[in-house]
Amino acid sequence: MITLLDFYHVMTAVVPLYVAMILAYGSVKWWKIFTPDQCSGINRFVALFAVPLLSFHFISTNDPYSMNLRFIAADTLQKLIVLVVLFVWSIFSKRGCLEWTITLFSLSTLPNTLVMGIPLLKGMYGEFSGALMVQIVVLQCIIWYTLMLCMFEYRGAKMLITEQFPDMAGSIVSIAVDSDVMSLDGREPLETQAEIKEDGKLHVTVRKSNASRSEIFSRRSQGLSTTPRPSNLTNAEIYSLQSSRNPTPRGSSFNHTDFYSMVAGGRNSNFGAADAYGLAASRGGTHYPAPNPGMFSPPGSKPLTAANAKKPNGQAQQKSEEGARDLHMFVWSSSASPVSDVFGGQEYGVADQTLKEVRMAVSPGKVENHRENQEEYLDRDEFSFGSRGVVDREMNSGGRKAGDNKAKAMPPASVMTRLILIMVWRKLIRNPNTYSSLIGIIWALVSFKWNVHMPAIIAGSIAILSDAGLGMAMFSLGLFMALQPRIIACGNSIATFAMAVRFLTGPAVMAAASIAVGLRGVLLHVAIVQAALPQGIVPFVFAKEYNIHPEILSTAVIFGMLIALPITLVYYILLGL
Repeated sequence: MITLLDFYHVMTAVVPLYVAMILAYGSVKWWKIFTPDQCSGINRFVALFAVPLLSFHFISTNDPYSMNLRFIAADTLQKLIVLVVLFVWSIFSKRGCLEWTITLFSLSTLPNTLVMGIPLLKGMYGEFSGALMVQIVVLQCIIWYTLMLCMFEYRGAKMLITEQFPDMAGSIVSIAVDSDVMSLDGREPLETQAEIKEDGKLHVTVRKSNASRSEIFSRRSQGLSTTPRPSNLTNAEIYSLQSSRNPTPRGSSFNHTDFYSMVAGGRNSNFGAADAYGLAASRGGTHYPAPNPGMFSPPGSKPLTAANAKKPNGQAQQKSEEGARDLHMFVWSSSASPVSDVFGGQEYGVADQTLKEVRMAVSPGKVENHRENQEEYLDRDEFSFGSRGVVDREMNSGGRKAGDNKAKAMPPASVMTRLILIMVWRKLIRNPNTYSSLIGIIWALVSFKWNVHMPAIIAGSIAILSDAGLGMAMFSLGLFMALQPRIIACGNSIATFAMAVRFLTGPAVMAAASIAVGLRGVLLHVAIVQAALPQGIVPFVFAKEYNIHPEILSTAVIFGMLIALPITLVYYILLGL
């Protein structure tokens, strides 16, 4: 039975976290103390120093030789059950898609264990539960976040290959990626170069696009042609449109189809590769005027008519003021300057992103419907698992049916695996939390094996920043909440569904997995309560970076944090009866 003293201990552990969050929220929303740029600086400090050192402190002081293997097995089994169910659903259901598989996996299995879980569970069940939470943090950082990166990069690679080589993907025997390409997340324009080498097989190279945004704007302002440079294969470059809510063009030098009419979209985000979190509070498409209809037509072909050109989107123009506000939350990035965006030919921000024109065979009706779906997606209450994936696949296939696109062959599994591993490795080595977790594990193994103590001067230096890490993490989350236009960004129905997955489905699957591996008593209670913690921050970072349902994960983080305390208390009280 839960006593008043137990309840007081829980509130003592959790209320200070909410105090830090509320102070940060008020500093921006009510008292106007911090500007968005100052908030970005605070969050960057937290991402680079406070949170990695906090992770190192918890991991390095936890004895890896006394880990509770049964508790770890329950947590692992929960995630595997969810993954298997979601993959089966995505494969055999017409409404299934990889995007929703990733999002639902994040919502149901990846809670905010480091920031909320450790202090909350310590207040509820004592110090031993804090050690269990550290074990969960280690698994999340090393295994589950890496697995999520693999799924995101697989999606990016599949989209890139499907767009550039819709009928030739099965013939690719190797894919090389230039060293300056850090991810296939679609934030930067990429181009592919195909070459048939001496072995008579198709080899592909992925590199950053050579045409800069400022160069295109300059040529347009002077009335010059923006015809792309000739390819080494076909005398012309073909461009395709990445299927996402805010598409980013990717150029290809491999010509397999006719020349297309032009529709384009620009992604307004400078979101960095992070094990931390950030949100650029902006959305809206970028439209460029259509070129001369006969400019890219090969000899003997009929010129495209100007009827395919689409007028600039007025809704996107109205949102330019909102889009100009940019906030980095726990961002680890090599570039911190906001990317420019264009609405109807007017530019704001920093023109520091390369751009290629986008050319694609698609009917005006589909383009109009796709853009309307983009603008209305956040505002509507009803939603469907499969509808967005179908639209994206239709856009990718240049008007082909989704079923036809699914049937297209992909490169051999070894080629795809190598590509994904390369991109995931490049992401991990740029993430400070990767180093803090690995060094923490290594030090813990050495320290507890031979009873070696860290020198006091080093321990004191780490302690100063790690002690501030928890409070700064909550403070940074409060800044993030204050700069969002809406707490519920995805619509009421989707938000309700997301909260049900987060606080009901996740704990239910965890309870079943824990009972299956033999957890009983307090350990079972700890497993269930930690599964009912609010949404983790890192999954939101990935969702924003790869543009897969970021509004849903944003709502899960913000709204979930607000209702997490009463929900976890309800679980705590019910399990203690």
